[in-house]
Amino acid sequence: MSEPTGVIHDIGYQRYTGPRLGRRHVFGALYLHGLRTAFGLGRSAKAKIFPWLVMGIVLIVAAGLTAVRTQTGQVVMTYAQFADAMSWLVIFFVAVVGPELVSRDLHSGVLPLYFSRPLPRGDYALAKLGSLVTALWLLLGAPQLVMFLGAAFTTDNGMRGVWDELLDLLPGLLYAALWAVVFASVGLLIASLTGKRAFAAGGIVAVFLMTAPIVGILSIMPSRTVNELAMLGSPTALIHAVGQYTLGDLLIPGGQSGEQIGGFGPVYVAVAVLLVAGCVALLLLRYRKVAAR
Repeated sequence: MSEPTGVIHDIGYQRYTGPRLGRRHVFGALYLHGLRTAFGLGRSAKAKIFPWLVMGIVLIVAAGLTAVRTQTGQVVMTYAQFADAMSWLVIFFVAVVGPELVSRDLHSGVLPLYFSRPLPRGDYALAKLGSLVTALWLLLGAPQLVMFLGAAFTTDNGMRGVWDELLDLLPGLLYAALWAVVFASVGLLIASLTGKRAFAAGGIVAVFLMTAPIVGILSIMPSRTVNELAMLGSPTALIHAVGQYTLGDLLIPGGQSGEQIGGFGPVYVAVAVLLVAGCVALLLLRYRKVAAR
Protein backbone atom coordinates (compact mmCIF):
# COMPACT_ATOMS: atom_id res chain seq x y z
CA MET A 1 0.00 0.00 0.00
CA SER A 2 1.17 3.51 -0.81
CA GLU A 3 1.67 6.06 1.92
CA PRO A 4 -0.99 8.86 2.31
CA THR A 5 0.04 11.98 0.45
CA GLY A 6 -2.61 14.48 1.72
CA VAL A 7 -1.38 17.85 2.99
CA ILE A 8 -3.15 20.32 5.27
CA HIS A 9 -2.54 23.88 4.12
CA ASP A 10 -2.60 26.83 6.50
CA ILE A 11 -4.44 29.55 4.55
CA GLY A 12 -4.46 32.06 7.36
CA TYR A 13 -7.88 31.65 9.03
CA GLN A 14 -7.86 33.09 12.54
CA ARG A 15 -10.33 33.23 15.38
CA TYR A 16 -12.09 36.56 15.93
CA THR A 17 -10.60 38.19 18.99
CA GLY A 18 -12.15 41.67 18.72
CA PRO A 19 -14.98 43.13 20.81
CA ARG A 20 -18.47 41.63 20.51
CA LEU A 21 -20.70 44.69 20.53
CA GLY A 22 -24.02 42.98 21.14
CA ARG A 23 -27.67 43.62 20.37
CA ARG A 24 -27.74 47.42 20.69
CA HIS A 25 -24.98 47.93 18.16
CA VAL A 26 -26.51 45.41 15.74
CA PHE A 27 -29.82 47.27 15.95
CA GLY A 28 -28.07 50.60 15.36
CA ALA A 29 -26.15 49.25 12.38
CA LEU A 30 -29.33 47.84 10.84
CA TYR A 31 -31.18 51.12 11.41
CA LEU A 32 -28.37 53.16 9.86
CA HIS A 33 -28.13 50.78 6.91
CA GLY A 34 -31.89 51.13 6.35
CA LEU A 35 -31.69 54.91 6.46
CA ARG A 36 -28.86 54.92 3.94
CA THR A 37 -30.83 52.53 1.73
CA ALA A 38 -33.83 54.88 1.81
CA PHE A 39 -31.75 57.60 0.15
CA GLY A 40 -29.66 55.29 -2.01
CA LEU A 41 -26.43 56.02 -0.15
CA GLY A 42 -23.74 53.40 -0.67
CA ARG A 43 -25.62 52.01 -3.66
CA SER A 44 -25.57 52.52 -7.41
CA ALA A 45 -26.38 55.84 -9.07
CA LYS A 46 -29.66 54.36 -10.31
CA ALA A 47 -30.78 53.72 -6.73
CA LYS A 48 -30.17 57.38 -5.85
CA ILE A 49 -32.28 58.88 -8.65
CA PHE A 50 -35.78 58.57 -7.18
CA PRO A 51 -35.18 59.48 -3.50
CA TRP A 52 -33.03 62.48 -4.36
CA LEU A 53 -35.43 63.58 -7.10
CA VAL A 54 -38.22 63.66 -4.52
CA MET A 55 -36.00 65.44 -2.02
CA GLY A 56 -35.03 67.95 -4.71
CA ILE A 57 -38.67 68.66 -5.54
CA VAL A 58 -39.68 69.39 -1.95
CA LEU A 59 -36.60 71.56 -1.38
CA ILE A 60 -37.29 73.55 -4.56
CA VAL A 61 -40.89 74.09 -3.50
CA ALA A 62 -39.72 75.24 -0.07
CA ALA A 63 -37.17 77.59 -1.61
CA GLY A 64 -39.85 79.02 -3.91
CA LEU A 65 -42.22 79.65 -1.02
CA THR A 66 -39.40 81.30 0.91
CA ALA A 67 -38.54 83.55 -2.03
CA VAL A 68 -42.17 84.64 -2.44
CA ARG A 69 -42.45 85.42 1.24
CA THR A 70 -39.23 87.40 1.16
CA GLN A 71 -40.45 89.52 -1.74
CA THR A 72 -44.06 90.05 -0.67
CA GLY A 73 -43.92 89.69 3.10
CA GLN A 74 -46.90 87.30 2.95
CA VAL A 75 -46.94 83.75 4.31
CA VAL A 76 -48.02 81.71 1.31
CA MET A 77 -48.09 78.41 3.20
CA THR A 78 -47.54 77.52 6.85
CA TYR A 79 -45.17 74.73 7.86
CA ALA A 80 -48.06 72.37 8.60
CA GLN A 81 -49.74 73.21 5.30
CA PHE A 82 -46.49 72.40 3.51
CA ALA A 83 -46.57 68.87 4.95
CA ASP A 84 -50.13 68.42 3.71
CA ALA A 85 -49.27 69.75 0.26
CA MET A 86 -46.38 67.30 -0.14
CA SER A 87 -48.38 64.25 0.99
CA TRP A 88 -48.76 62.89 -2.56
CA LEU A 89 -44.96 62.72 -2.87
CA VAL A 90 -44.74 60.96 0.48
CA ILE A 91 -47.07 58.22 -0.81
CA PHE A 92 -44.82 57.41 -3.76
CA PHE A 93 -41.69 57.71 -1.63
CA VAL A 94 -43.06 55.06 0.76
CA ALA A 95 -44.16 52.90 -2.17
CA VAL A 96 -40.60 52.82 -3.52
CA VAL A 97 -38.52 52.83 -0.34
CA GLY A 98 -40.66 50.48 1.80
CA PRO A 99 -40.19 47.48 -0.52
CA GLU A 100 -36.49 48.29 -0.80
CA LEU A 101 -36.16 47.98 2.96
CA VAL A 102 -38.01 44.70 3.53
CA SER A 103 -39.24 43.04 0.32
CA ARG A 104 -35.72 42.64 -1.04
CA ASP A 105 -34.65 40.71 2.08
CA LEU A 106 -37.72 38.44 1.81
CA HIS A 107 -37.02 37.76 -1.84
CA SER A 108 -33.30 37.04 -1.41
CA GLY A 109 -33.80 34.77 1.61
CA VAL A 110 -31.26 36.47 3.88
CA LEU A 111 -33.56 36.75 6.90
CA PRO A 112 -32.10 33.66 8.64
CA LEU A 113 -28.77 35.48 8.69
CA TYR A 114 -30.34 38.58 10.23
CA PHE A 115 -32.22 36.55 12.82
CA SER A 116 -29.14 34.78 14.11
CA ARG A 117 -28.10 35.99 17.55
CA PRO A 118 -27.91 38.55 19.02
CA LEU A 119 -30.65 40.20 16.85
CA PRO A 120 -34.20 39.24 17.90
CA ARG A 121 -36.95 39.12 15.29
CA GLY A 122 -38.66 42.23 16.64
CA ASP A 123 -35.48 44.29 16.47
CA TYR A 124 -35.23 43.74 12.73
CA ALA A 125 -38.76 45.01 12.12
CA LEU A 126 -38.37 47.98 14.48
CA ALA A 127 -35.03 48.98 12.98
CA LYS A 128 -36.52 48.97 9.48
CA LEU A 129 -39.54 50.91 10.70
CA GLY A 130 -37.32 53.45 12.44
CA SER A 131 -35.32 53.92 9.25
CA LEU A 132 -38.42 54.62 7.18
CA VAL A 133 -39.92 56.96 9.80
CA THR A 134 -36.68 58.96 9.95
CA ALA A 135 -36.40 59.13 6.16
CA LEU A 136 -39.97 60.42 5.82
CA TRP A 137 -39.50 62.95 8.61
CA LEU A 138 -36.35 64.26 6.93
CA LEU A 139 -38.23 64.43 3.63
CA LEU A 140 -40.83 66.75 5.16
CA GLY A 141 -38.73 68.38 7.86
CA ALA A 142 -35.69 69.49 5.86
CA PRO A 143 -37.74 71.76 3.54
CA GLN A 144 -39.47 73.25 6.58
CA LEU A 145 -36.06 74.11 7.97
CA VAL A 146 -35.23 75.87 4.69
CA MET A 147 -38.45 77.88 5.02
CA PHE A 148 -37.61 78.72 8.62
CA LEU A 149 -34.11 79.93 7.82
CA GLY A 150 -35.43 82.12 5.03
CA ALA A 151 -38.05 83.65 7.32
CA ALA A 152 -35.67 84.05 10.27
CA PHE A 153 -33.04 85.95 8.26
CA THR A 154 -35.60 88.33 6.73
CA THR A 155 -37.74 89.12 9.77
CA ASP A 156 -38.12 92.76 10.75
CA ASN A 157 -38.73 92.04 14.45
CA GLY A 158 -35.26 90.83 15.42
CA MET A 159 -35.00 87.99 17.88
CA ARG A 160 -38.67 88.30 18.73
CA GLY A 161 -39.53 87.54 15.12
CA VAL A 162 -37.14 84.58 15.06
CA TRP A 163 -38.71 83.22 18.24
CA ASP A 164 -42.24 83.55 16.85
CA GLU A 165 -41.11 81.78 13.68
CA LEU A 166 -39.60 78.97 15.73
CA LEU A 167 -42.89 78.55 17.59
CA ASP A 168 -44.57 78.09 14.20
CA LEU A 169 -41.89 75.66 13.00
CA LEU A 170 -42.06 73.22 15.92
CA PRO A 171 -45.73 72.22 15.39
CA GLY A 172 -44.94 71.80 11.70
CA LEU A 173 -42.11 69.40 12.51
CA LEU A 174 -44.37 67.48 14.88
CA TYR A 175 -47.02 67.28 12.18
CA ALA A 176 -44.37 65.99 9.77
CA ALA A 177 -43.52 63.33 12.38
CA LEU A 178 -47.18 62.29 12.45
CA TRP A 179 -47.16 61.86 8.67
CA ALA A 180 -43.94 59.87 8.91
CA VAL A 181 -45.11 57.51 11.67
CA VAL A 182 -48.51 56.73 10.11
CA PHE A 183 -47.25 56.32 6.56
CA ALA A 184 -44.22 54.27 7.58
CA SER A 185 -46.28 51.93 9.81
CA VAL A 186 -48.91 51.23 7.16
CA GLY A 187 -46.49 51.13 4.23
CA LEU A 188 -43.92 48.85 5.83
CA LEU A 189 -46.59 46.40 6.98
CA ILE A 190 -47.88 46.10 3.42
CA ALA A 191 -44.36 45.75 2.00
CA SER A 192 -43.55 42.97 4.48
CA LEU A 193 -46.31 40.76 3.07
CA THR A 194 -44.52 39.97 -0.19
CA GLY A 195 -41.01 39.56 -1.53
CA LYS A 196 -41.97 41.07 -4.88
CA ARG A 197 -41.26 44.78 -4.81
CA ALA A 198 -43.65 45.64 -7.64
CA PHE A 199 -46.57 44.00 -5.82
CA ALA A 200 -45.60 45.69 -2.56
CA ALA A 201 -45.37 49.11 -4.21
CA GLY A 202 -48.73 48.65 -5.91
CA GLY A 203 -50.35 47.59 -2.65
CA ILE A 204 -49.04 50.65 -0.81
CA VAL A 205 -50.25 53.06 -3.49
CA ALA A 206 -53.63 51.32 -3.60
CA VAL A 207 -54.19 51.60 0.16
CA PHE A 208 -53.37 55.30 0.29
CA LEU A 209 -55.01 56.44 -2.95
CA MET A 210 -57.98 54.11 -3.38
CA THR A 211 -59.30 54.84 0.11
CA ALA A 212 -59.63 58.55 -0.70
CA PRO A 213 -62.99 58.12 -2.55
CA ILE A 214 -64.43 56.58 0.63
CA VAL A 215 -63.98 59.92 2.37
CA GLY A 216 -65.70 61.71 -0.48
CA ILE A 217 -68.69 59.36 -0.40
CA LEU A 218 -69.11 59.57 3.37
CA SER A 219 -68.79 63.36 3.35
CA ILE A 220 -71.90 63.77 1.16
CA MET A 221 -74.12 61.42 3.13
CA PRO A 222 -77.24 63.04 4.66
CA SER A 223 -76.11 62.34 8.24
CA ARG A 224 -74.03 65.12 9.80
CA THR A 225 -72.36 62.63 12.14
CA VAL A 226 -71.26 60.50 9.21
CA ASN A 227 -69.94 63.62 7.47
CA GLU A 228 -67.84 64.56 10.50
CA LEU A 229 -66.49 61.00 10.79
CA ALA A 230 -65.84 60.64 7.05
CA MET A 231 -62.11 61.30 7.38
CA LEU A 232 -61.70 57.99 9.19
CA GLY A 233 -62.01 56.32 5.78
CA SER A 234 -58.47 57.08 4.61
CA PRO A 235 -55.07 57.20 6.36
CA THR A 236 -54.26 60.47 4.59
CA ALA A 237 -57.53 62.10 5.64
CA LEU A 238 -57.09 60.72 9.15
CA ILE A 239 -53.77 62.53 9.51
CA HIS A 240 -55.31 65.73 8.20
CA ALA A 241 -58.17 65.44 10.73
CA VAL A 242 -55.71 64.97 13.60
CA GLY A 243 -53.86 68.04 12.34
CA GLN A 244 -57.07 70.07 12.29
CA TYR A 245 -57.79 69.10 15.88
CA THR A 246 -54.30 69.60 17.30
CA LEU A 247 -52.94 72.49 15.22
CA GLY A 248 -56.06 74.50 14.52
CA ASP A 249 -55.35 77.73 12.63
CA LEU A 250 -51.77 76.65 11.84
CA LEU A 251 -53.27 74.16 9.41
CA ILE A 252 -56.50 75.87 8.34
CA PRO A 253 -56.37 79.62 9.06
CA GLY A 254 -59.56 81.58 9.62
CA GLY A 255 -61.09 79.67 12.53
CA GLN A 256 -62.54 76.97 10.28
CA SER A 257 -60.26 74.12 11.36
CA GLY A 258 -62.93 72.20 13.28
CA GLU A 259 -65.79 72.42 10.80
CA GLN A 260 -65.03 69.15 9.01
CA ILE A 261 -64.58 67.00 12.11
CA GLY A 262 -67.01 68.65 14.53
CA GLY A 263 -66.45 67.45 18.08
CA PHE A 264 -64.80 64.19 17.04
CA GLY A 265 -61.20 65.41 17.32
CA PRO A 266 -60.34 63.05 20.22
CA VAL A 267 -61.82 60.15 18.23
CA TYR A 268 -59.48 60.87 15.32
CA VAL A 269 -56.48 61.05 17.64
CA ALA A 270 -57.44 57.72 19.26
CA VAL A 271 -57.94 56.04 15.88
CA ALA A 272 -54.55 57.32 14.65
CA VAL A 273 -52.85 55.90 17.74
CA LEU A 274 -54.66 52.56 17.34
CA LEU A 275 -53.79 52.44 13.63
CA VAL A 276 -50.07 52.87 14.30
CA ALA A 277 -50.10 50.46 17.26
CA GLY A 278 -52.02 47.86 15.24
CA CYS A 279 -49.69 48.11 12.25
CA VAL A 280 -46.60 47.79 14.44
CA ALA A 281 -48.08 44.79 16.27
CA LEU A 282 -48.95 43.09 12.97
CA LEU A 283 -45.49 43.86 11.62
CA LEU A 284 -43.86 42.20 14.62
CA LEU A 285 -46.21 39.22 14.28
CA ARG A 286 -45.40 38.97 10.59
CA TYR A 287 -41.68 38.62 11.25
CA ARG A 288 -42.25 36.16 14.05
CA LYS A 289 -44.02 33.93 11.52
CA VAL A 290 -41.39 34.49 8.85
CA ALA A 291 -38.66 33.50 11.26
CA ALA A 292 -40.52 30.34 12.22
CA ARG A 293 -40.49 28.97 8.67
